Amino acid sequence: MAQAIYQGFVLSRQQMQVNGQLRLCYWLKSQHQLLKVWVEDEQPLFFIKQDKKTEVELLLSRAQLQFSISPSQLKHFDQAPVCVVKFRTLNHFYEAKQLLENKVALYEEDIRHADRYLMERFIRGAAWVKGKATQKPGYIEITQAQFKACDDYRPHLEMLSIDIECNGEGVLFSVGLVTDTKKLVIMIGEAQHAAVNVVWVEDEIALLEELVKQVNRLDPDVLIGWNVIEFDAAILVERAQANGVALAIGRDGGVMSTFKGNYTRVFIPGRVILDGIDMMKNATYHFETFKLSFVAEKILGATKLIAQDDRLEEIIRQFHHDKPALAAYNLQDCQLVLDIFSKLNLLEFALARTQLTGLELEKMGGSVAAFTNLYLPLLHRSGYIAPNLSEHGINFDSPGGYVMDSKPGLYQNILVLDFKSLYPSIIRTFCIDPMGLIEGLQHPEYAIEGFNKGKFSRTEHHLPGLVAALSSAREQAKLDKDMMLSQAIKIIMNSLYGVLGSKGCRFYDPRLASSITMRGHQIMQQTRTWIEQLGYEVIYGDTDSTFVCLPESLRSEACQAIGKQLMAEINERWRALLMESFGLHSHLEIEFETHYSPFFMPTIRGQEVGSKKRYVGQITELGKQKLVFKGMETVRSDWTEIAKEYQQAIIRALFDGLDTVEITHQYINEIFAGKVDEKLIYKKKLGKSVELYTKNIPPQVKAAKQAIEDGLLQTAKKGVQIPYYLSTDGPKFAQQGKLVDIDYYQYVEKQILPIYQMLPNASKLSIRSDGQQSFDLL
Repeated sequence: MAQAIYQGFVLSRQQMQVNGQLRLCYWLKSQHQLLKVWVEDEQPLFFIKQDKKTEVELLLSRAQLQFSISPSQLKHFDQAPVCVVKFRTLNHFYEAKQLLENKVALYEEDIRHADRYLMERFIRGAAWVKGKATQKPGYIEITQAQFKACDDYRPHLEMLSIDIECNGEGVLFSVGLVTDTKKLVIMIGEAQHAAVNVVWVEDEIALLEELVKQVNRLDPDVLIGWNVIEFDAAILVERAQANGVALAIGRDGGVMSTFKGNYTRVFIPGRVILDGIDMMKNATYHFETFKLSFVAEKILGATKLIAQDDRLEEIIRQFHHDKPALAAYNLQDCQLVLDIFSKLNLLEFALARTQLTGLELEKMGGSVAAFTNLYLPLLHRSGYIAPNLSEHGINFDSPGGYVMDSKPGLYQNILVLDFKSLYPSIIRTFCIDPMGLIEGLQHPEYAIEGFNKGKFSRTEHHLPGLVAALSSAREQAKLDKDMMLSQAIKIIMNSLYGVLGSKGCRFYDPRLASSITMRGHQIMQQTRTWIEQLGYEVIYGDTDSTFVCLPESLRSEACQAIGKQLMAEINERWRALLMESFGLHSHLEIEFETHYSPFFMPTIRGQEVGSKKRYVGQITELGKQKLVFKGMETVRSDWTEIAKEYQQAIIRALFDGLDTVEITHQYINEIFAGKVDEKLIYKKKLGKSVELYTKNIPPQVKAAKQAIEDGLLQTAKKGVQIPYYLSTDGPKFAQQGKLVDIDYYQYVEKQILPIYQMLPNASKLSIRSDGQQSFDLL
């Protein structure tokens, strides 16, 4: 065995017990080969306060556990010294946790050692690995390994899109597999001609065995799919176990396994599995539904081969009577997922996020985990362990973002000035930090005053430095045109306040969160005062945005110049004020973002008070005029298409000086004439399974229950989107082309008139349709 050094990117991590010892196993992708890396001589651990040492020694000794306990250089946030308790085996570690539960407070006992090992070495995806190397079939095995961080390596990873088809009980029919160069379906049945590449197998056992063969032949780094973890992978493991087949698709012949808790986790040695829905949500994509058919149409302009609502029934029919059609459908679903990943660079986003946080590629959500991964090793180097949840006993609600009362109306010129990353900038400027709070309270004479008795050390902190590093990295990513990295950084930066305000985070302290939001209130109010002192009217403000009204007579060029002047003036005033009042360098930066011309801020329906978080304005983009809606019906998923279209049309008419009454008449008449029936469908998700609704039954639930009784739906579970319309007999399930007895009056009353009523001077008008109904807007 030769001593060697390799550069690679961590694909999977595992901790296991081998010959009674903890061993850590990492699979890495290097430039030309795979690495299976073993780290030995590690010990799982947790911390206890030093005054509990005797009690813990007695309890663990009585249980005959192998452990060591020794004083640590670290301390608790309450300044109490701590001990570190280590174990020779994982079994004894878990037994000790269970034994000490509810008897002694344990610290950091929930951190997996495979994660801790990388975290403490600041390894975020990429690493240098040194150890004894042995060539194995398909990979290099490295033992006695040592890791060192490597910041600039991002590998090329091969993707395999996978999709299963099965009956309602999970019994498999077929599995589709698609890469950039290979496409095939493994299908149970007699061989027959098909338009796509099909490998025909005799039964479910043969299908699973062929799947193992094909995955290992294609040898992907990443498996992708749509709901692939909770559905496809979970069913494959269940069916393999039921049939006595080992799903040996790991890089070393290891078996794919699943772990179910609050969510399902899939482990494949040497491979990663990524779910398309989770990836899109984490990259902040928003859709009214994340069904593959809907997302594929929006992103790719493509439709699925089976488009009907009850696809399971059609899949079963095709399996028994038209297997070539099912194979084509199966394969197309794989292709759609691969195309979405490729078009949106979702794999690049996952790599960028891991490079920033050190979390596993497949770790979804995980803002709290990302914060812990970044912060904890820095905290240790400053002499502290992490506290447990809400140990400080302080609990009060922190205020949300600042929202100013609006001045409703139609305006010709509105400027929007936005503070760039306001909350991260507050963290950086005012040194808001969990450890900084502890140090500030210890030495208040040198601290920066926060809110709700919070005080923050000017020198002992880590979060401001993390924000500075992330901000710098984002600017570089923009220069490098690495948009996935830039987006990943933005998401992480914006999550910092949310994490500190989350009771699920071990560093939660309401003094931290309130010192951010209340400072934000102060900054927004002072900014408004300065702008008004400069002679301009502020009509609205929201969290980090200030809306400034300019004279109607000004042309665009003059408005742009004023926007830039205000930006420079406000930034300079903040620099001067913070240095004079706090002795702090300002990292606050307001930007002139948008010139709206015209701009409309509606009232709250039925009131004269201005609305909040709802407005529409016109911008000029690449020489073309464009309407931008915020919080209005046209961007809400719980309004019908006709309402969205009408609002677009009525605002366009308002801005162009056209007759809004005439436009409204046209839409009402089209509704009563039955010309837009297909645009009258509501789409709402179920908050729980339909059978759990017993008292308050909303319209989508009524429609779903009736559809089940009529045989149009088999069941309706939580998260299912129900299309329905309003009939004269109440809400009904919407079947394509089969809307009958539509209550047109309700649509005008609920979808058209509320939008009309928000227009300026709308209360002075009355509208009659061509039908018998009269619509009075007084």
